[in-house]
Amino acid sequence: MDTKLKCLLLDDELPGLTYLKMLCEQIPELEVVKAFNSPIVFLKEAANLTFDFCILDIEMPEMSGLQVSNLLQGKPVVFATAYKHYALEAFDLNAIDYITKPIKLERLQQAVQKAITHLGKKKQLNTKNFIQVNTDKGKAILFFDRLVYIKTSDTDSRDKVARLFDGEVLVLKNISFDRLLIDLPEFEFCRINKKELISLKAVQVFTYDEISTNIFIDSGKPLKLTLSEAYKREFLYKISG
Repeated sequence: MDTKLKCLLLDDELPGLTYLKMLCEQIPELEVVKAFNSPIVFLKEAANLTFDFCILDIEMPEMSGLQVSNLLQGKPVVFATAYKHYALEAFDLNAIDYITKPIKLERLQQAVQKAITHLGKKKQLNTKNFIQVNTDKGKAILFFDRLVYIKTSDTDSRDKVARLFDGEVLVLKNISFDRLLIDLPEFEFCRINKKELISLKAVQVFTYDEISTNIFIDSGKPLKLTLSEAYKREFLYKISG
């Protein structure tokens, strides 16, 4: 598996974005997945991209980098800006680092090292094999190795229905897929469409638009789920190991 840190870039000024990308490409530990010059496009596409952290400009016409960071559901951020006075707000958002322009390669390398350290510590903290969730029956411990898939509830989209390998079903109360994907092991679970995420252990075979699981439903046939175009790239990346 590729051990490089995967990064997204965002800067509304194309010369600055080009220069930042050039610097990033000189850092062996770093891989630029994609560079954006629009925060709106960034937010639209980021949900379907696999990345470890992002480097954001702050002052942009459509939306500030601070606002973008707030919408990233806890993904680590390095801010790169010409203005020093945003530093306090940036660190209030738990930014990994705050770089002032003009950016120098040595300073950017320091920020990347901080990201590596931060993500390494986060990985160590996430070694537990369960999460605590609110269900329709009260608080429950959900063990990762028991979980097959989670889908949006048919009666209330704020709730999710979790199916376990032993056939048990739990209704998870008022929780988003974004929140679940932060808590679940990144390379063991994957969103496959707008309404479902799956444990990769449950995948038996798959085609370009369908996943057949190793779980059998009442009819005796394997449970089949839709693989949508928007989530296909991430699924293929994770399933390839």
